[in-house]
Amino acid sequence: MKGHVCKVCGFISINGEAPENCPVCGAPAASFVEKEDAIMNPQEANNLTDLEKKHIPAITIIKECGLIPQGCQDVHAKIGEIQHPMQVDHSVQHIDFYIDKEFISRVHLTPEKCNPAAALHLKVSEGKLAAIELCNIHGAWISEVNM
Repeated sequence: MKGHVCKVCGFISINGEAPENCPVCGAPAASFVEKEDAIMNPQEANNLTDLEKKHIPAITIIKECGLIPQGCQDVHAKIGEIQHPMQVDHSVQHIDFYIDKEFISRVHLTPEKCNPAAALHLKVSEGKLAAIELCNIHGAWISEVNM
């Protein structure tokens, strides 16, 4: 999948253009490079390989938040149907979240200290939510769901 990738922090713009400034690190638009293969996609969506099962985010939306009772829904993103390793030499570096192709949040993950998962508490309840994970060996992988 095509995207504009920040050469400084690895953020991937998926809305078709490089931002004026990177929403993660603040780098200028000149720091972005357009890549046809910025995000990996499965070869066959109905017949995933073990590699794909370890990298594609699984997104769960919980309509009633247990922490913020009014106007909040929880989003959980677990990396992989088969849990992704979190070792120094092979790990998920971060998970970026988007609504309707616009960036909303990044969660950094530390190898050997964190599991390959993240959660958000959203005020919005409509749109297409995407999670992109970055594996230090196998690149970026995406999953999208309607909220």
